[in-house]
Amino acid sequence: MRVLVVEDDTYMARVLEIGLRREAIAVDVVHDGSVALERLAVYDYDVVVLDRDLPGVHGDEVCRRIVADSPDVRVLMLTAAGRLGDKVEGLGLGADDYLPKPFDFPELVARMRALYRRTAPAHAPVLTFADLAFDTHRRKVLRRGVEVRLTPKELAVLELLIRADGGVVSTGYLLDKAWDATADPMTNAVRLVVHTLRRKLGGPPLVHTAIGTGYRLVAP
Repeated sequence: MRVLVVEDDTYMARVLEIGLRREAIAVDVVHDGSVALERLAVYDYDVVVLDRDLPGVHGDEVCRRIVADSPDVRVLMLTAAGRLGDKVEGLGLGADDYLPKPFDFPELVARMRALYRRTAPAHAPVLTFADLAFDTHRRKVLRRGVEVRLTPKELAVLELLIRADGGVVSTGYLLDKAWDATADPMTNAVRLVVHTLRRKLGGPPLVHTAIGTGYRLVAP
């Protein structure tokens, strides 16, 4: 999942950025509505966490533009107001979900994952491939019943490969979905993460290289 956080409170934005990255979520952060619209015109996001009260372009207008121009992008609107009327108005703008501040971080993540599931083909909470099982809620991977400890980035790449169900996933797609806007498109970061992922999953190998294209999972 790739997420854009639009939040003018720099402290809260930083807290969300750190927390989401620990959840193996690629996240970009901006602090005003005009920059958010610029990012949305360039990058392919799955979910936008959108503060309603923004400088520059107001959050309401950002939401309207997302709904009009990027209907596949899900919007989770944040606001300091918790009144029912504000919630109804926010949803009426086209937001997919609404969360008043203050909120519990686990609830935010759960709502984001629920929205993400709407953008992709339906999957069970536990993804499986051959002798591999990936619990997407607990972020836990088992191979032949034995837990494999993976970093957030390795978890993100593995989830994308499993969801492809044996199809080839391009390096560019992995970079776009598992990294943020600061990633260098010429970097070898994807190759390095795939290398360590292969090693940790052990044999027989599951992750195979599609030469000149990307990577795929192949059952042994």
